Amino acid sequence: MNWISDVVRPKIKTLFKREVPENLWIKCPDTGQMVFHKEVEANLFVIPGSNFHLRMGATDRLKSMFDGERWEDIALPEVPLDPLKFRDEKRYVDRLRDARAKTGQPDAVKAGVGEIEHLPVTIAVQDFEFMGGSLGMAAGEAIVTAMETAVSRSTPFVLFAASGGARMQEGMFSLMQMPRSTVAVRRLRAAQLPYIVVLTNPTTGGVTASYAMLGDIHIAEPGALIGFAGPRVIEQTIREKLPDGFQRAEYLREHGMVDMVVHRHQLKPTIARLCRILTRQPVVDEEAARPAGGEGQAVSIEPAIPPHAPAANTTVKLDAAAE
Repeated sequence: MNWISDVVRPKIKTLFKREVPENLWIKCPDTGQMVFHKEVEANLFVIPGSNFHLRMGATDRLKSMFDGERWEDIALPEVPLDPLKFRDEKRYVDRLRDARAKTGQPDAVKAGVGEIEHLPVTIAVQDFEFMGGSLGMAAGEAIVTAMETAVSRSTPFVLFAASGGARMQEGMFSLMQMPRSTVAVRRLRAAQLPYIVVLTNPTTGGVTASYAMLGDIHIAEPGALIGFAGPRVIEQTIREKLPDGFQRAEYLREHGMVDMVVHRHQLKPTIARLCRILTRQPVVDEEAARPAGGEGQAVSIEPAIPPHAPAANTTVKLDAAAE
């Protein structure tokens, strides 16, 4: 045994070993490119080289949308924690505890009220990191409460959907959130308030079958998987090969299921512009407001659109950069 090489050297290496955080680098799922985590975070979780849109947490999403990263959290009512005393490989209460420790959120939906380009807006965000963004009683109650808050404050309502579907651990209680949220959407319509849905990756299952497809305008992030059943299940059912890009955002826009596909960097100005048009607020045309050779005063353009939001299958045409 060589005491120098077998004992001393390993101890010296251990002594001077640098601890590297596990999340220091992110691997692009599309190209395999390794990117510095802070660089991706500063780029709104979009891989700089490939423009691949990573999933975004609820708090980060709200920060990216509200002016000054400031908003008022909507107080959400408490619901029974485990009504069915469900257990599979783990107890449901243990899964909830783990998800809360992982995300720092009480459940899959976080909602807030703030301003987007100085226009009051209510936003609800589903966090896929919390049990796949699944729709349970707490998530359903959060969606309904957020919509009722938008009605009470007369603000447009924006939903960022990301979910694998209903939460099986709550059985029928989970499925009942689909009609409950549909009724809340009808209240928004009755109040003539815009309801804009942003479909992120992935949006599937019972969420797609209910409130995620009832918006006045549907926006999708690039490459987002959107559908009721997944492509693998459909292929196994019909025993046919699906077209390339099936159920992806770009494919669905071409076939009329979503109104527009918008890069994450353009979401905030796009949603602000849509909300102003649908609520008949003055829209600032920055190009028209800036005369040649210098700065100019903002020009308000009165949109020729009624205050009630358009039907769900209506396409609102924006500038090419937004699409």
